Amino acid sequence: MARVYIPDEQAMFAYLRGRLDGSGFEQSRAALVFVRRIYAGQDYAGGTSSIIHPLSMACDAIACKGVTDEIIATMLLHDVCTNWNIPVSALPVNDIVKRAINLMMICPSRCKDTIETKRLCYRELLNSKEAVICKAFDSYANLNDMVDTLNEEIAIRKDIRETHALLMPILKEAKYIYPELSDMLHTIRIVLKRTLIMMAAYHKVNLKK
Repeated sequence: MARVYIPDEQAMFAYLRGRLDGSGFEQSRAALVFVRRIYAGQDYAGGTSSIIHPLSMACDAIACKGVTDEIIATMLLHDVCTNWNIPVSALPVNDIVKRAINLMMICPSRCKDTIETKRLCYRELLNSKEAVICKAFDSYANLNDMVDTLNEEIAIRKDIRETHALLMPILKEAKYIYPELSDMLHTIRIVLKRTLIMMAAYHKVNLKK
């Protein structure tokens, strides 16, 4: 699938910094400075800067109704500890964000067995509204960035199936746990559903109901 749009890193950074300054989002501003330093010079195999992933997530979410400082900070930092072996305790953010980052790290680190084990791991995301929102935007970004990050067709199909089977039900349940985020959750579920249908058709994946 050919990539038709590559975001402008500098434009996203400038836009996000302006929005964070205007909103007084202190946690996110500290996270933005931190990730810019950590991601410097880090590219995907295709040559795209890897910082585009968290910046895109944060830019997509910043204008959503109900978004908080901690949600944006979690999005900016969600891959840092896993990718660079940085302790969560070393992140320049408060305990709310650190807890969300810990929950985001559960799925890749502990869920390598059965589908039921993975399902239980995904359910833990419901313990933090920051984590569950971040996972939703992360999955949407990953589905759209597969051309850069996943080279094997089998890995792409696996990601499509797991997003459909494991994440979508969690997002539906989260609407009732965090009613203040119901509009944002509804929107991202609809966008994810449409993306999954498109990707499944292209990669010949049967999405079981």
